[in-house]
Amino acid sequence: MSRRVHPALWIWLAAGFAFLYVPIVSLIIFSFNESKLVTVWSGFSTRWYGALLQNDQILSAAGLSVRIGLISASLAVVLGTLVAVVLARFGMFRGRALLSGLATAPLVMPEVITGLSLLLLFVALEQAIGWPSGRSALTIIIAHTTFAMAYVAVVVQSRLTGMDPAIEEAAMDLGARPSKVFFVITLPLISPALVSGFLLAFTLSLDDLVLASFVSGPGATTLPMVIYSKVRLGLSPEINALATLMVAVVGAGVVIAGVILNRAEKARQRDEQMALAGDEAPPLR
Repeated sequence: MSRRVHPALWIWLAAGFAFLYVPIVSLIIFSFNESKLVTVWSGFSTRWYGALLQNDQILSAAGLSVRIGLISASLAVVLGTLVAVVLARFGMFRGRALLSGLATAPLVMPEVITGLSLLLLFVALEQAIGWPSGRSALTIIIAHTTFAMAYVAVVVQSRLTGMDPAIEEAAMDLGARPSKVFFVITLPLISPALVSGFLLAFTLSLDDLVLASFVSGPGATTLPMVIYSKVRLGLSPEINALATLMVAVVGAGVVIAGVILNRAEKARQRDEQMALAGDEAPPLR
């Protein structure tokens, strides 16, 4: 029996989405504004997109942020997946609670504390062994990987926990080695979680300002740092154009990832139905 939803709930839901998305829509609209004033509409124009493409500072920072995001997200997926496999498949072992706590601590740790602790660590390492030499893109990658792998571990672990381990046990019973079971059976089944974890880690890296402010140096300025420095001096239509391009890129990435994950889920369901049909078929005589 279906229950009717109270109209007030729909009103609150619409108000919440409007509060979230109306500013983004207005930002996109005013990115095509001809005026230098970001809140005064004076006509349609794409002049600020041309000005953005000629701004070497923003383009350099954007390229650096994308490179850092791709590298840190890839490392976070590898490390987070290893942690998730250990927590989900190795049962109870000595140090499990400690490992689980260390893996999930960045989720609740304030970024200011994490950034300050990493800065002190890098300074101590440089004084002790000479590495890393100063603050650069490398220190930002290390910080973002450390922060993002916790999110990847949670996403992949939830996928592994909901997956039937009998599939992996059946493959090992048939003679497959554990490494082959992981790469042939487990990895394809958790691929949606890996894609989700990668996108989440990349978004966190691309969006981060606090950690990068602590562990970056003069030669490594990320895009959020440039935007923050420009916003402090006053809003510019170029920032609206940049934000619009970022929204478009992220939106396209989400759509593409959704299509890929949807196809993978349909293929998995089709394979399961074929396997069940094969099990239910009468034996040949």
